Amino acid sequence: MSQLVYQGLTEVNGPLVVVERTRNVGFGELVRIRDAAGADRIGQVLQVAKDSAMVQVFGGTTGLTQSGTECIFLGAALRIPVSQAMLGRVYNGLGEPRDGAPMHFGGELRDINGSPINPWARSYPRDFIQTGISAIDGMTTLIRGQKLPIFSGNGLPHNRLAAQITRQAKILSADEQFTIVFCAMGIKHDIAQFFIRSFEESGVLHRVSMFLSLADDPTMERLVTPRSALTLAEYLAFDCGMHVLVVMTDMTNYCEALREIAIAKGEIPSRKGYPGYLYSDLSTIYERAGKIKTSKGSITQVPILTMPSDDITHPVPDLTGYITEGQIVLERELYGHSVYPPIAGLPSLSRLMKDGIGAGSTREDHQRLSSQLFAAYSRVKDARSLAAVVGEEELSALEKQYLKFGEAFEKRFLNQGEHEDRSIEQTLDIAWATLTYLPEDELVRVTREQIEKYLPGKEAAQEMLKL
Repeated sequence: MSQLVYQGLTEVNGPLVVVERTRNVGFGELVRIRDAAGADRIGQVLQVAKDSAMVQVFGGTTGLTQSGTECIFLGAALRIPVSQAMLGRVYNGLGEPRDGAPMHFGGELRDINGSPINPWARSYPRDFIQTGISAIDGMTTLIRGQKLPIFSGNGLPHNRLAAQITRQAKILSADEQFTIVFCAMGIKHDIAQFFIRSFEESGVLHRVSMFLSLADDPTMERLVTPRSALTLAEYLAFDCGMHVLVVMTDMTNYCEALREIAIAKGEIPSRKGYPGYLYSDLSTIYERAGKIKTSKGSITQVPILTMPSDDITHPVPDLTGYITEGQIVLERELYGHSVYPPIAGLPSLSRLMKDGIGAGSTREDHQRLSSQLFAAYSRVKDARSLAAVVGEEELSALEKQYLKFGEAFEKRFLNQGEHEDRSIEQTLDIAWATLTYLPEDELVRVTREQIEKYLPGKEAAQEMLKL
């Protein structure tokens, strides 16, 4: 640890300070900053020049003066102590307790930036995760080791959906329950309390570790929070052999913090003012999910991001979609029709779904049935568009049948209770029941054998749907 004490600052700009005449300073190195009153705060080297260093201050720069501030470079990157004792606890973005309890004892110090995983050491994700939510299990299946984000908008129930996934997620092929690492960046106090209360009431809090960087916390802490959470997740998964589900909300707030710091550094902006390295920065977070051959544990990520103005082409969802293996998109129109969860059927997809469903995982009809639902719901959208122009009475008899199927699909298959936990068999049976509104010769994506085995009669379907 360097003992050199640097007196004074050259510049204070937002959350950043500049120290000159530095020697042997490394990128990412921790800095102890002492203000004129003798109070300490922590910073991290963000940029290094020939004889100066730019430092980001986690506690904010309020109270720091150019002449009365001291800096000591500690010669190490930011590390947090990781331990199984962190389950059932609430921490800030730096891994410090914020639940009123003392810091846990022991634990191995780990660099929050993690270590790169050799691609050869990774194993391909194939295990089906049952969330109990039909729209996900039936059509956008989540696989253990996958990164599957939720694309939402302001006012949509993404937090309720994330809490439901956290409560209900289970691996049918394994006896172990999921361990949850929950990470929040820039959220309000009431949202944080909603998640804590939800975990307490459902009895899963003892296997949840929460990292909260709230809206009134320093901006810099938002950039550290997901990395601290994933550091613990990697320890639990690859050292302790646990199945870890990491829920991160809101990644848009993380990107806004990254943009704010980039502007303060004077960097040339890219699309919408975000830095040009936004893609590579996001990949350092998302790519920490997966499975490796030397451990039975896994990390499954469900990042949540709110799309400004519901624009799916915005840089944050756009770049996220390139890195992750699909997306779950929430639709405002469905939400306006009181459908929960309002998961849009057509833009949502899971690129790993095909490898985790079928005989031996879910049921042999799952893949073809899902394809049939996508095809039929696409026809529903076309019929509704046509009806908006010419009127529903001018539609053909077949198009009217598709409209009835669409109503049944949305109200009974997509729509379910916030605490309703459906098995995969229930999900697939309900899907078959909605298809009874269509003629059998329209069911071209499923086989004749599957129709004879799983398609219920009209009365049985009506009883199942109860519309």
